[in-house]
Amino acid sequence: MILYLHGFRSSPQSSKTSLLAAQMQALGRGDEYLCPQLPASPRAAVELALDIASKVDPSELTLIGSSLGGYYATWLAEKLGCRAVLLNPAVFAARDLATQVGVKTQYHTNEPFEFKAAYIDELKALAVERITHPERYYLIAATGDELLDYREMVAQFANARQHIIEGSDHGISDFSEYAGEVLAFCGVDAGAVQ
Repeated sequence: MILYLHGFRSSPQSSKTSLLAAQMQALGRGDEYLCPQLPASPRAAVELALDIASKVDPSELTLIGSSLGGYYATWLAEKLGCRAVLLNPAVFAARDLATQVGVKTQYHTNEPFEFKAAYIDELKALAVERITHPERYYLIAATGDELLDYREMVAQFANARQHIIEGSDHGISDFSEYAGEVLAFCGVDAGAVQ
């Protein structure tokens, strides 16, 4: 089972999750891939993810987290003992999102939502100072990330498997080049996709 956690202001309609969903569908494994719409509240987002993940043996679960979803995936992987792929993950989410308090819109639907000041404390409660099992993590970080510093990601996931992309951007717009290795880390042979 793969549980994809999207980033801040993103959705299950993002290009990365849509690509992975299509590949899983092409492999006849679409029912093993989930990407829920996460609520704005970090506490509610991880509670939703925990509810989904609790139905799966941790050894059969891989989280994929993008940006803020990577922050959530790190906390969840530590709590559950499962694998996690992190795509340009937020490392210091409370710091980085402190400027985002207020009414925002979703990227894919333009639907408004409120990111409350109280959510910064919720983010602080989910901070992981140091990962305990680096072998369970796979970091993909782009040096060209215009929102987050890839060097913080590299330091946070030291000793984990890492793929540092020279250039690219925060959304990893060239993600199709890396989808196969992401799925392989999840235990899915994407070579069978026609």
